[in-house]
Amino acid sequence: MILDERSSGSFPIFNSRFSIFMRRFILLLGVLLAGLWVQAGEARLLRFPHSVGNKLVFSYAGDLYLVSAGGGTARRLTSHVGYEMFPRISPDGKYIAFTGQYDGNTEVFVIPVEGGEPRRLTYTATLKRDDLGDRMGPNNVVIGWTPDSKRVLYRSRRYTFNDFTGQLFTVPVEGGMSEEIPLKNGGFASYSPDGKKLAYNYIFREFRAWKRYQGGMADDIRVFDFNTKKSERITGNVRQDVFPMWSPDGNTIYYISDRGDIMNLYAYNVNTKEDKQLTSYKEYDIKFPAIGDKLKRRVLRIEHGTYKLIVYEQGGYIYGYDLQSGKEFKITINIDNDQVYSRPTLTDVSGQISSIAVAPGGERVVVAARGDIFSLPVKEGITYNLTNSSGANDMQAGWSPDGKYISYVSDKDGEFNIYLRDVVTGKERKLIKNLKSYIFNYKWSPDSKKILWSEKGNTLNISDVESGNRKIVEKSGIRSMTSYNWSPDSKYITYVRPETTMDNIIVYHVESGEKHQVTDGWFGSGSPNFSEDGKYLVFVSARTFSPTYGRTEWNHVYNDMNKVYILPLAKDAPVLFAPKNDVVRVETTVKEKDKKEESEDKGVVYDFTNLESRLVELPVLASNYYGNVHMLGSRVYYNRGGRTLIYDLNGKKETDTGGDIEFSPGYKKAIVSSGSAFQVEDLPVLSANVTSPVPTKGVKRVIDYHQEWMQIYNESWRQMRDFFYAKNMHGVDWDHVYEKYKVLVPYVNHRTDLTYIIGEMIAELSVGHAYSINGRVPMPERIGMGLLGAKFVKDKSGYFKVTEVIEGANWDASTRSPLTMPGVEVKAGDYILAINGKSLREVDNLFSELIDMAGKTVELTVNTTPAEKGARNVLVVPLADESKLYYYNWVQNNIRKVNEATNGEIGYIHIPDMGVDGLNEFVKHYYPQLNKKALIIDDRGNGGGNVSPMITERLMRTPTFYTMHTNQTVGSVSPVGTFLGPKVLLVNEYSASDGDLFPYRFKYNHLGTIIGRRTWGGVVGYSGSIRVVDGGSIVTPSYAPFAADGSEFIIEGTGVAPHIDIENDPYLEYNGEDQQLNKAIQVILEKLKTEKKEIPSIPAFPNKAAKKK
Repeated sequence: MILDERSSGSFPIFNSRFSIFMRRFILLLGVLLAGLWVQAGEARLLRFPHSVGNKLVFSYAGDLYLVSAGGGTARRLTSHVGYEMFPRISPDGKYIAFTGQYDGNTEVFVIPVEGGEPRRLTYTATLKRDDLGDRMGPNNVVIGWTPDSKRVLYRSRRYTFNDFTGQLFTVPVEGGMSEEIPLKNGGFASYSPDGKKLAYNYIFREFRAWKRYQGGMADDIRVFDFNTKKSERITGNVRQDVFPMWSPDGNTIYYISDRGDIMNLYAYNVNTKEDKQLTSYKEYDIKFPAIGDKLKRRVLRIEHGTYKLIVYEQGGYIYGYDLQSGKEFKITINIDNDQVYSRPTLTDVSGQISSIAVAPGGERVVVAARGDIFSLPVKEGITYNLTNSSGANDMQAGWSPDGKYISYVSDKDGEFNIYLRDVVTGKERKLIKNLKSYIFNYKWSPDSKKILWSEKGNTLNISDVESGNRKIVEKSGIRSMTSYNWSPDSKYITYVRPETTMDNIIVYHVESGEKHQVTDGWFGSGSPNFSEDGKYLVFVSARTFSPTYGRTEWNHVYNDMNKVYILPLAKDAPVLFAPKNDVVRVETTVKEKDKKEESEDKGVVYDFTNLESRLVELPVLASNYYGNVHMLGSRVYYNRGGRTLIYDLNGKKETDTGGDIEFSPGYKKAIVSSGSAFQVEDLPVLSANVTSPVPTKGVKRVIDYHQEWMQIYNESWRQMRDFFYAKNMHGVDWDHVYEKYKVLVPYVNHRTDLTYIIGEMIAELSVGHAYSINGRVPMPERIGMGLLGAKFVKDKSGYFKVTEVIEGANWDASTRSPLTMPGVEVKAGDYILAINGKSLREVDNLFSELIDMAGKTVELTVNTTPAEKGARNVLVVPLADESKLYYYNWVQNNIRKVNEATNGEIGYIHIPDMGVDGLNEFVKHYYPQLNKKALIIDDRGNGGGNVSPMITERLMRTPTFYTMHTNQTVGSVSPVGTFLGPKVLLVNEYSASDGDLFPYRFKYNHLGTIIGRRTWGGVVGYSGSIRVVDGGSIVTPSYAPFAADGSEFIIEGTGVAPHIDIENDPYLEYNGEDQQLNKAIQVILEKLKTEKKEIPSIPAFPNKAAKKK
């Protein structure tokens, strides 16, 4: 009742401060008691199960639990703030290995099977992307054990420069240095019972929100023989065959596949090589299956009989599949622990304020913070939570210019709407009828009678405040409209109308509906606004043309094109910057009648003729960005570089306010802010210095996480409905999908598990770039690991031998190799004896001594022999990240291979992505190799971006003519930057996004032969994301490429097929043999025989002498 009263009534008034205190106390106590009332019952959202013997371990809400394999009440084993995951019981039943985040990093840990103190086994790089909620998945994922229980098998990205890929390693259960499985890449895997073979996935994409995937990364099951070093592919399905599990008798490899749309369990007979489907689920996928016993032991007896089990997630429950009877059954598990990460919590949300509006009189402000609307005193008083609901996203707080209403956008009734709250009575009502869309923005008219707003349906609307009647001003077939404003008399609006080329600014008469286009379509324009007196229109336009010429080639780019422009609309608007001439003023007498007529004629009359001739450019710095433009009297306010600046039209001077200034509707007050502090100011505002900030310490709320998570789920579902590029939702019954996963949300007790559910929901659309991104989650403090750019083994002496030093470019801080720096010069074969004076003889893992050493000076004691005699001390600064070093080394090795194999005639370029790094790599390697006779371009592992058109255009250039200069012996090609010889392109399954589009462009334009594997196949792109209340978001694929002939959408879900399909053998590639690159060298050398292009000889000079008579 208290919650209802506060959310629907006016500001409460009590007789004493005591009653206020008691009311808040009762509210908080009630919520906290509700959080303590935990009823034991069947649990759901149990993840990553594994069973050996009569024990079943799994992860729930970020902690590990142990239960009988037959079910029952589970016992919690861990309670760390990090997320413990992928538990695997050793075959002998003694230990549980798992991936955890103790010590500030995501690493491999081990505990006794009944619980105990976790012991850390690995010490690897502190990656930025190693969270369970990230689409690349966590780092150091525990996969299983060796059959003898002596070593833990795990997957790590410790040596990779590409987040798509990772290697398999083993580490001793007692601790020590990890050993690499001799495969270039690896995912989930399972040893044969004798340990001589490994069934494995080469690709790891289990955290991608993309069901029924058929692109280049759709993986099969392979078997690696440790003796022959050969891999055999045992499945060949166009979709996913993943999670191989070798049976205890060695005769069967179990796995899951979505070849029938839903992930079900299959069995591959090792002897007959036949497949068989074992389960037939129709609704939820099997997730993260794991097989138990690998030893010959007494089989498990539980309620239903005798079992050796495969256990897996399905619909949030754990199921068991009996290997003997072939039956599956649900394992009923109860959990009765407290769930600290989902208990309602009183939280300071002042750091999450997303919008601010001030009352017309300046006494109070309303803010939106973490999904609630608060009313704050400007100086002192009570902070009120006006909406107080975790089940709604209340945002975009506003205040009507007449002070009667507080407005905000909310989805409290299931869809977003604009709500108007009567300040006196507290009663609320919705403004818009029958709206199912996302509302971007809204603006009050200065007379408080109307609201201007836009939504994802690409409409710009005016709604009448009293009647709610809606008038559609504009509907765009291009994109949504988000930039608009009112005239001060509320008779006109101005807005940006999207165009296929240059956007135009429109002035619209509200009553008549008459539209006036005030820009001519030649220049991009935006941020229109009327001046305070309504006589001028101010806006931003890109009309400054000052090209920057490139250093690498004769080409240009235009930056800093925007300035602020002022357009006099009113007939009587004074001419700005007009020439002046001082004259003597003569006093004249004005009759009373004339004064009366002048006072009555206050209307502004607009003249829409000859607009371009009246346009005035503000003499300010050209910039890439201007916005939030206002004109008050002789001052023009605008944002540039993240701050508000003022231009004084009289003094012709620009002033930096030092912060940000926002004006209330009707220019009655202003809010100035600097950082997170803000204050209310009277006009005129000349500075944004915050000297008397509005107190925000009362912006606190009790977050009911279960309610908030349901709201986030609902909003995420609607976001995808409203923003998805295909209105048919790819033929998916989106309402059914909503209901399918909604039933899981009440069981969420950790934000990461909600991210998982949302990911499963949006994955039903079977599209790339559909990502579920984590919100605020409990996280341990990250502690950086110091890395040396080298590999080591534990020597029998106890010291550590350097087995490999990674070559770097020491002049670049990002690619320096610490052991090769001047004065250090440690080489492969040398020994590390001590770190910072501590002997390493009794240390089982060298990197355990480099925790928190990244970027710090460290002393190493080194020698060429494992002895103290003759040792020397050197100072190094360990790296925090070795990925760029490994990348540099890989590229240099490829360049070296190509040079050696072609006698230096062939060039090589690798493009890691289609962003800044990729463009830099292209430029660094393309222009210096223009003299090569042919070119190998490597798109493998390209993570995407948006620069493929730029690169393709350069590769498409053909010579128009050649030029020569005085004494030049060989001509130069024109246009500059044209590569003459043949080209080949390398691609693989990790060529993704714009890395997909690049080979498509390459093939479409017949630029050369494509070699490798079919690409990822994800090209439905996105343009940012909209955050939900806790800072998380989903990425909604919102635009898609289709064929030039209009026949179909292209690439998505399939990828680009190469002309020559060749796959690298994982073992050979691990040992440095790149079969794809070798094939590219072979093909390009053949092409040189028939497609070689050379600059022609300089022709004979013309003879222009006069003819002899």
